[in-house]
This record gives sequence, C-alpha cells and structure tokens, in this order.
Amino acid sequence: MNGKPGPVIAVDAMGGDHAPREIVAGALMAQADGFGRVILVGDRARIEPHLRGADVEIAHAPEVVPMNAAPSQAVRGAERSSLGVAVELVRNGRAAAVVSAGSSGAFLAVALIRLRTIAGIARPAIATVLPTPKGPVILLDAGANVDCKPEWLVQFGIMGSAYAQAVLGMPSPRVAIVSIGEEKGKGNAQVIEAAELLESAPLNFVGNAEGRDVFSGRADVLVADGFVGNVMLKLVEAESIALQNAIRDALLSSGPDVQLGALLTRRAFAKLKRQMHYETYGGAPLLGLRGNCIVAHGRSNRTAIRNAVRVAATEAREDVVGKIGALVAPLVGAATRA
Repeated sequence: MNGKPGPVIAVDAMGGDHAPREIVAGALMAQADGFGRVILVGDRARIEPHLRGADVEIAHAPEVVPMNAAPSQAVRGAERSSLGVAVELVRNGRAAAVVSAGSSGAFLAVALIRLRTIAGIARPAIATVLPTPKGPVILLDAGANVDCKPEWLVQFGIMGSAYAQAVLGMPSPRVAIVSIGEEKGKGNAQVIEAAELLESAPLNFVGNAEGRDVFSGRADVLVADGFVGNVMLKLVEAESIALQNAIRDALLSSGPDVQLGALLTRRAFAKLKRQMHYETYGGAPLLGLRGNCIVAHGRSNRTAIRNAVRVAATEAREDVVGKIGALVAPLVGAATRA
C-alpha cells in the first residue's frame, strides 16, 4: 500500500452461505492488510461475537434478503436489509464501494434502483474475472441480462475494457465478442450487428471469439449476453472442479512412484490452484452503475471476501465509474447529435 488511507468499503455481513462468520473474518483481514476501512452491515448482535476485539464500524440492519427472494421483494425491504443499507451507504457517500455475497439478483435490483446507471449505459452487467494459465480474462455479461440489444453488448465491451485497464493494469485490453466462429459475419443477428458496432467503438476490438478462446489468450475481455455468459461461467467452474478431482483421484489410485512425484510437485500444484481459484479474484464487479458494486460468490470464505474488498477498494481508487463514463461519453454525444 502507498501509506494513504484506503477507501471506505461497505460489506454486507449477512449475505452468503457462511455469513456472518466468514464475511466478518474476511472483511477484518482486508482492513488489517490496509486495503481500506470497512463498515460491516447487518445484525449487530450476530456480528459482534466474531469481531474478537477488532475496531470496526457496524451499520445495524435487522433483516437479511433471502437467497431465493424476488428482486421486487428485495427492493421493498431495502431500508431494513443488510444489502439495502450497504448499498445506501454508497448512495449517500459514506462508502466508496459495496461488497455482498448474497443474492446477485437482489443485489442487481437494489443497486439499479438506488444508484442508477451511468449516462449512456442502458443496463449494468456482471463482469466475471476468469482465471486462466495465460492470465485473467473478463467475461461480461455473466448473468444480469439474459436478453440483450446489440448496443448493450457494445456498452459491455466498453465497460469491460475500462475495468481491465483500471483494475487489472492492461494498457490496451483486447475485446472480442463470443460467437460460433472467429470469421467476420459468423453468429446470430444480434452478434453480427453488435460486432459491426464494436468495430467503431472506442476500444481495441479484435473480432469474434469462440468458447475455447477463454483459455487461448486471444482476448482479454469477452462480450456476451447474460444467457451465453452465465452458461460459459458455470461450465468453466464445473470443468475446473472436475479437473481438480480427476487429478486428485488419479494420484491417489496410482503407485508409490507417482505419489512421490506428486509430493515433489505439490508446491507447483498449489501455486496453480491459487492462480485458478475464484477466491483469488474475490468477486465480480457489477459495472455500469453510479457506484462501485462487487458481487462475491455465495460460497465465499474469508479469503474470497478479503480479496473482494481488495477489488472493491482498487475499483474505487482507480475511479472505474469515471473511466466508464468517459469512454461512453462519445457514444452519448453521437446519439444526441443524431
């Protein structure tokens, strides 16, 4: 860290499968590591037993949004829920970002109503950072918008490019649109029209990419509608787990020589696991809103929450919202002149 005080991050302490224990522990780790100052939002009586004497602010919220709650229900109860109060802290300027491992649908609905979208952005998108052996790849939308207009896909590309530059340090991220072939003109009507629009957008557009290009290194940002993006995300997660289990089972069922080899290479395997595991990247930014929102995995442990707070702090410090607004501004101006 550079010695300057970090931004204030509101953490929904009651959202997620392991709340509040793991959420509180991860938030405290992030604060101790100097990423910023956290405000834990939720039921004070349930949070305090996990503090272990730590000096941290608590914003009391008596209710929790259930994981299966309808978005409309989450919005109606926002004034009393931990998620709603956490988002409100960003809205009123008390926090620079919000992190939640609760219902992503509820998070999207509450944040959209409370924070609104950046001028020129029609819909926010979930940008998931996919760990690959060749470095991180951003996939968006990962599930917020199942049906999309071609111009929305252009906005997703712009938002993903801004995030890659600001948070991942990529000077000129390569943006591609997911299709059924790399050749120009491949894909359905939506993809073909979006690709044409992306060619003239203010970003480094490299054309079409296939599903296999998640791991090929062809692009840094992959654009898709929320239906395709979410299917890709779930497939990548499942394949990663299946591959880890297959390697483990193969090693355990092999002879002593193979097991000895595995023992000698365990550090390399551990490094690869850290590089490829979702908890290393913490959470998925919900881009396009007038506030920094990080959607953490529902199964997040303390390490994942720590890293989600780190990502939230970086996004706030690097002004991702402002950078997206600046990149979208020419498009807004062109639409106004038209």
